[in-house]
Formats: sequence, C-alpha cells, structure tokens
Amino acid sequence: MRREKATRLRYNPAMRDHRKLKAFQLADALVLSVYEETRRFPRDEAFGLTSQMRRAAISVSADTVEGWARDGISEYVNFLNMAFGSLRELGYHIDLARRLGYLSEEKALMLAAQYEEAAKVLCGLKKSLRALR
Repeated sequence: MRREKATRLRYNPAMRDHRKLKAFQLADALVLSVYEETRRFPRDEAFGLTSQMRRAAISVSADTVEGWARDGISEYVNFLNMAFGSLRELGYHIDLARRLGYLSEEKALMLAAQYEEAAKVLCGLKKSLRALR
C-alpha cells in the first residue's frame, strides 16, 4: 500500500496532455490511415472487415487515452495491455485485407509500418511504466 501511494505521487495524469504522448500520436495517425484505406473496401465489407479494422484501430487510441486518465500506474498498464491486444488484432486485419485483395501491397506495407512503429512505442511505454511500479 505504501508503494502504491508513492507511485501515485509520481504519476499524475491530470497534469499531462495525452495528445503529447508519442504512443497516442502514432495510434491516432494509424486510425486516420485505416479510415482512409478502408473507404475503398467493397461495400459488402461495411459491417465486416471494414468495421473490425476501424474498431480495432480506434481501440488502440481510446484505451491509451483512458488508461492515461486513471489514477494509478497499474490501471494504466492494464489499459495499455488492452490497447496492445487491439493493435495486434489490427495487424492481423491488415494482413487479411492484403490477402483478400482489398489492400494493395504498397498500402498494406504502409499500414504495417505504422503498426510496427506504434507497437514499438507502446511496448516501450508499458516497460517504462512497469519500472515505476
């Protein structure tokens, strides 16, 4: 209990702006790219792959922001774990869309590169927060 109290003193999300967080910026850019690319998907995928990709991409950003607003580091890390799970899901969707021919090789590589960068930064953030616990 004493350790959690000390952790809360060092971590004060109310004093920070999530928009300045690199993990959020990359996830947010990925959402915009996913929306742009899924506009070209077949109409019959509107409630299928299009919806799933968009939902997963939004979840990465939203869970990062929601975790940022929590009181303790443990809660924040839990939300980052959920964000990472959604990011991995999106990675699968990107590959599937390429294999189905909905994304060109070039567009799939562009999204995959954004995905990889977001994953590296998100993992780094989780690691740094775990060190504070």
